[in-house]
Amino acid sequence: DLSRTCFVGEDDHASLLINAFPREVQSWLVKSKCTMAASDGTLCGFSSVDAILEKYVPEAERSEVRRVMYGWNQGKPVQTLEIPGAATELAKTNDFDLQGYKFGAATEQMRKPRVVKVGIIQNAVTHPSTAPFLEQAEGIRERIRIILDAAGESGVKIACLQEAWPMPFAFCTREKQWCEFAESAETGPSTKFCQEMAKKWGMVIVSPILERDEKHGSTIWNTAVVIGNNGNVIGKHRKNHIPRVGDFNESTYYFEGNTGHPVFETAFGKIGINICYGRHHPLNWMGFGLNGAEVVFNPSATVGALSEPMWGIEARNAAIANTYFTCGINRVGTEHFPNAFTSGDGKPAHTDFGHFYGSSYVAAPDASRTPSLAREKDGLMVAEMDLNLCQQVKDKWAFQMTARYEMYRDLLTKYCEHDFEPQVIRDPSL
Repeated sequence: DLSRTCFVGEDDHASLLINAFPREVQSWLVKSKCTMAASDGTLCGFSSVDAILEKYVPEAERSEVRRVMYGWNQGKPVQTLEIPGAATELAKTNDFDLQGYKFGAATEQMRKPRVVKVGIIQNAVTHPSTAPFLEQAEGIRERIRIILDAAGESGVKIACLQEAWPMPFAFCTREKQWCEFAESAETGPSTKFCQEMAKKWGMVIVSPILERDEKHGSTIWNTAVVIGNNGNVIGKHRKNHIPRVGDFNESTYYFEGNTGHPVFETAFGKIGINICYGRHHPLNWMGFGLNGAEVVFNPSATVGALSEPMWGIEARNAAIANTYFTCGINRVGTEHFPNAFTSGDGKPAHTDFGHFYGSSYVAAPDASRTPSLAREKDGLMVAEMDLNLCQQVKDKWAFQMTARYEMYRDLLTKYCEHDFEPQVIRDPSL
């Protein structure tokens, strides 16, 4: 039924890559100008681009398409991971996407494999934004409890939630009542909840919240709290880059973080957290790599009209450039707010941010990556990875050895001066 194959809705300003389809199908797509609006969050009834490829690209060609699009790990596509029945049942009963994959590494003679299961979670809000705030927060926590239980049943040892997970992403409104969701990173209800779940499953949990720093004038920050597998608070990191584009009016609530590029050494590996907008800044990714990260999470909240063509590229490119694993995590759903707001683009006021398109995925330093979670529903991806792959890829490609850090340092030092002069050699004939 080719009528279900179509471009993303025009309001998403993006279109599917159709080159993988047979020429006659491409022609039909272009001529039909099929543009079903993605009001339900799907791609014209499909949960992801992967689902479209699965249906319309023949199996023989599909392998090559995936090799080019998603890379190979150890000479073959990223393998699927068997998920325990208890987790599968939780996903089925509670209607969330559950996928599992595994990244291998070469067997070494001097080091044992360092295999860990990482879980990334995407979710929609559970209540309308007009519901009492406490009900909204508690509803999300109970939803996350179920998904974290599925992660625990799957053997996940490091789990990461999405940006500002305990609340709606209300920063588009510029209204200050949403500051009520801000909480202590050390003792707030979200941290206590994650401590409970971390102890239950012996799991490290990365919990991105809206933080209220009570020791510094109750200042608000966009913060990720790292909970250890014993339920202890290991530390926190604050968002380095704050957007000033479209409806992302976050600078009304908080400014750039002051924690640098910390790497948290956990019982299962060294992790960093590049929160949302920081993924657009290559040097931000590099900072975590220089500090020795093996896995860097990118908890995000971003919408299709703004960033979807960039989404599958940025975290994957960072994994390659910095030779660590990356995990792109995006929230799901369309959130509506009581009062209309504008975007500074001349268009009419509106009450929704746009569709948060999920599509969370994991990328490896060898350029391979998983398919994406669904675009329109909650999800858990379990990725088994051998962290030895990071060093193996460093040895193979020698990106760090061939980098010219001193040259970059000198350029950046000059650039930061008020009297900087760009190094431009002008054609004397001009």
